[in-house]
Amino acid sequence: MERLQKLIAQYGYTSRRKAEDLIRKKKVMVNGKIITELGTKVDSNDVISIDGIIINKDIKHEYYILNKPRSVVSSVEDNRGRITVVDLINTDARIYPIGRLDYDTTGLILLTNDGDFANTLMHPKFQIEKTYIAKINKILDKDEIHQIKKGILIDNRKVEVRKLKIKNINKEKNTMILELTIIEGRNHIVKKIFNELNIEVLKLSRIGYGFLDIKDLKSGEYRALTIKEIKKLYSLAKNK
Repeated sequence: MERLQKLIAQYGYTSRRKAEDLIRKKKVMVNGKIITELGTKVDSNDVISIDGIIINKDIKHEYYILNKPRSVVSSVEDNRGRITVVDLINTDARIYPIGRLDYDTTGLILLTNDGDFANTLMHPKFQIEKTYIAKINKILDKDEIHQIKKGILIDNRKVEVRKLKIKNINKEKNTMILELTIIEGRNHIVKKIFNELNIEVLKLSRIGYGFLDIKDLKSGEYRALTIKEIKKLYSLAKNK
């Protein structure tokens, strides 16, 4: 017996969190009965339907890495008609992004229809490193650099910056380009780090996720993850 939301995710319909939302909204039925309790246990023989459509249990899982362009939304659909990350990938599978990048942030994002895989990578306790390139509107002094390395407090929780490298300084324009590695997954977290110092992030791109990078992908390009990469991502999380 498995929890309903977990089984929905395993079948590749959506992420576990989204499955919980669907249950709360009374969109999920098991054996013809509407389910609203998140702790409901079901097994593989039960017939699960969402919005009246029975879930296919024999779905093939797919895994992609995408170099997200600017002005693309990190979601499955957008009520304002903007292009989403899902629109950029040629597949009939119900894939969705693992985590988010802001509308104006570019770079590495993973997509899948494997709910367990997505949940594993997104869970805060697994602390998978994410590396960003940030262009800011100020040249940091030594105290500010020390403060960032020491850890900035965001919403009463310190953000651990594991690596911080200065990539470029433009004294004429008073800008700086930095590479920083964090283990955070909170929304807008890189921008919030600099906001605490009254500094604006002019450009932001994620260039690394664990061992993965996007050096071989131009903006808007994607590829399927290899089996070796998928297993390595799982092992990264499980070894924490």
